[in-house]
Amino acid sequence: MIRRGSLLLWLLTAALIMSWPPAASAQVPPIIRQIEIEGAQRIDPETVRSYLLVREGDAFDPARIDRSLKSLFATGLFADVAMVRDGDRLIVRLAENPVINRVAFEGNRFIEDEVLEAETGLRPRVIYTRTRVESDVRRILTLYRRAGRFAATVEPKIIQLPENRVDLVFEIDEGPRTLVESIRFVGNERFSDSRLRSVIRTREAAWWRFLTTDDTFDPDRLALDQELLRRFYLANGYADFRVVSALAELTPDRQDFFITFTLEEGERYRFGEVTVVTTLPDLDPAVLRREIRFSEGDWYDAEALDRTIDRLADTVGERGFAFVDVRPGVNRNREELTIDVLFEVDEGPRVFVERIDISGNVRTLDRVIRREFRLVEGDPFNVSRLRRSQQRIRDLDFFQSVEIDQLPGSAPDKAVINVEVEEKSTGSITLGAGFSTTSGAIGDITIRERNLLGRGQDLSARLVIAQRDSQINLSFTEPYFLGREISAGFDVFRVSTDRQDESSFDETSFGGAVRFGYPITEHLSQSWRYSLRQTSIDNVPSDASIFIREAEGDTVISEVFQRLVYDRRDSRIRPREGYFGRWGIGVAGLGGDVRYVRNQVDGAYFIPLFEESVLGFSASGGHVFGLGQDVRLFERFFVGGDNLRGFETAGIGPRDLSTDDALGGEWFYTVSAEVAFPLGLPEELPIRGRLFADAGSAGGISPRSPVVADTASIRVAVGAGLTWDSPFGPIGIDVGFPVIKEDFDKTETIRVNFGARF
Repeated sequence: MIRRGSLLLWLLTAALIMSWPPAASAQVPPIIRQIEIEGAQRIDPETVRSYLLVREGDAFDPARIDRSLKSLFATGLFADVAMVRDGDRLIVRLAENPVINRVAFEGNRFIEDEVLEAETGLRPRVIYTRTRVESDVRRILTLYRRAGRFAATVEPKIIQLPENRVDLVFEIDEGPRTLVESIRFVGNERFSDSRLRSVIRTREAAWWRFLTTDDTFDPDRLALDQELLRRFYLANGYADFRVVSALAELTPDRQDFFITFTLEEGERYRFGEVTVVTTLPDLDPAVLRREIRFSEGDWYDAEALDRTIDRLADTVGERGFAFVDVRPGVNRNREELTIDVLFEVDEGPRVFVERIDISGNVRTLDRVIRREFRLVEGDPFNVSRLRRSQQRIRDLDFFQSVEIDQLPGSAPDKAVINVEVEEKSTGSITLGAGFSTTSGAIGDITIRERNLLGRGQDLSARLVIAQRDSQINLSFTEPYFLGREISAGFDVFRVSTDRQDESSFDETSFGGAVRFGYPITEHLSQSWRYSLRQTSIDNVPSDASIFIREAEGDTVISEVFQRLVYDRRDSRIRPREGYFGRWGIGVAGLGGDVRYVRNQVDGAYFIPLFEESVLGFSASGGHVFGLGQDVRLFERFFVGGDNLRGFETAGIGPRDLSTDDALGGEWFYTVSAEVAFPLGLPEELPIRGRLFADAGSAGGISPRSPVVADTASIRVAVGAGLTWDSPFGPIGIDVGFPVIKEDFDKTETIRVNFGARF
């Protein structure tokens, strides 16, 4: 029997349980019934929905909605995004980023718009964002800092346009160049600050450096300066040298830098015992020892060590050893301050050239580069031949840079040679103006293409108009005729020369020539030329020398000429060491009006001295003789001026005393000794001095005449000169003083040559 109180409690509990909602119903979140996109103008709403992580029918999940918000911001398409719940609707409100209509730069004069456009990322029809603008501002400032303008500022401006478009304008204040006010060195005891300043590339600001940027601060150049200092000290025996720090301090006005290099020089070393050993058969170490240009007791020179390694590799390679490995062993004795060097010359790994890959040549044909190689596919790999190949490609002067690397091939005994070139302009239109003592005022125009159609051919046309010497010339050269290492070409010319001052006549020559040449060895070459020309002697006054009046008129000359050249100079432009010799002989008589044999030889030897000074010796000589007839006026040698300083052009040699006309000689010789040296001026003023002594003579004339002064006496002159490789062209001046001369010679104290090309 249930008690009345218990029954009442049971009924109350049952009613409470029945009235409580199910547990599952309490945990179900609201459902997204609709997603509405507001503010989308250019962007399709479906594109917006694709970035959302929730869909219609999904629950309102705050975490997923938050990630959807971040996903939309990450697109960079929107300036603002908001997501609002309205009942069972999810409303996505958007503010689109504008589209860039135009990007402009204002205030920039030092850096062109094209350079800035290439560096910045924003373009027309690209979405505008603050992040991208800030990134472009940093890029522009980096450009100006690289150009040495650390005071430059960039302020982006926005111009609002209809349809949510904007014009973006970068207002640039370039500011002045940030110059290097001072360069100081700390820790240098062996070399003065001024000497070390001449070693590095960075220069202190000075008024004469308006044509260079070396006095503007460049952090990349600062790293180069540290390497240049290291090389300088190692080349002077300081094997322990190191740059402790290189500190650049910017002044508060951001207009100048103060640079301080802290150095640790260390002790100076000498070369100790220098030894060469080799395991190569039939190779005498004494032969290799001759290639070492330093000896025990000399100051240590790291550059000389590197040059010796190259010479040893070249010497062994020339003796037929294809695989060579030259390893220098260096043993430093800190107590005696000496460095022993052991060169081990052994057989290197047997590696063959698998292939040669060439890249970077957009215009130049592959075969133009390949034919300069001293190696071909299948040859034994040879470092000296590879180095020579690289130099030959550079000598083409078609490329801004030539980089050659050795890469692993498909097998351990194979190598791939990778050639990467950067082409430069080879066509030019050159306008020139200048003055020389020989020709007077000069103007010239030259049109030339040195790499015609990318085939390596040379085509040029030149017109020179001068007070005393004018010419027009058309020339073409094929360096590899019929695919062989034979150069061939032709010339068409007309030359007019005013010789009234020295010989009372004008000379005009016009005609053409065909020529070809070929190398015999790596340093010996031969060339041949056949020319057919007509030479006219005219405008001869009635009181001129009888020898000149007899030569008046037209003469046709048919000549075959050959030349042998042996050249071992380190540079053909400004040699520091080495020598060359040339011998040429011309024979006229295969047709034409004259018959003669004309020989001429010349050569020079260069010896490097201290610093950049060079001692040079040169000599030249020639002889012409007629074949069954007298040598005519225009076939003779006229000496003086450029080839014998201190005397006028044609100032020495046979002369008609009755008319004072120079008649030229049938033989001549000149010798010269010259020392060229730097003047210690800043590198931006590349002015070199020279001291010279010239000697020479000319003589011989047929038929003999009592009115002709013709002596074989030597003439000697000494003097000094300056050469400035200016931005406007080379400028040279020589002051010569004859010390041995004849009374009838014509002397000249000052000789000037300068010119400019644009």
